Amino acid sequence: MRRTVTPLILLLLALSVPPALAAQDDIVIFLVRHAEQAINEPREVTNPRMMAEDPPLSEAGKERANLLATVLRDAGITHIHSTDYTRTRETARPTAERTGIDTSIYEPSDLETFATRLLSTPGTHLVVGHSDTTPELVTALGGNPGPAIQPLEYDRLYMVIYEHGVVRTILLRFGEVFSGTGATRN
Repeated sequence: MRRTVTPLILLLLALSVPPALAAQDDIVIFLVRHAEQAINEPREVTNPRMMAEDPPLSEAGKERANLLATVLRDAGITHIHSTDYTRTRETARPTAERTGIDTSIYEPSDLETFATRLLSTPGTHLVVGHSDTTPELVTALGGNPGPAIQPLEYDRLYMVIYEHGVVRTILLRFGEVFSGTGATRN
């Protein structure tokens, strides 16, 4: 009988390694794009806030944010960072609630400064950003972001690890797997 390994099991196996990375000067940074946002079509909008530039998460997005908190529950998160948008803060919220860690806000227009701050703060970080800023931040941290995040791709979870001065990037997937392309805002 042949067994398949799901992406969640692979993620859990990858997360079983980080306790060795918890040395005082080591840094582990998980980076994700915000989860699925509510649709911004006027005919579907009953809440005016959804038509604004700062939409909340959709129900699928809330489920993915909760899944992220579950996936990271044993990762030893010590810092949580988000841009100051509803969809990013709502993505970070379940992890913040489970860990009791306050979410700090970072400025996505100054990723170099934020990367420097992350690299000078040992611990295990969760960073919630956007489809364009998340890969840019991976690069600013010295990691490899791989191909661009597609407009409807929400399952990507980067793990950038600094261990003894060496940078490693691991690309993981969680939740419903992205399987195509489409158009939406970041």
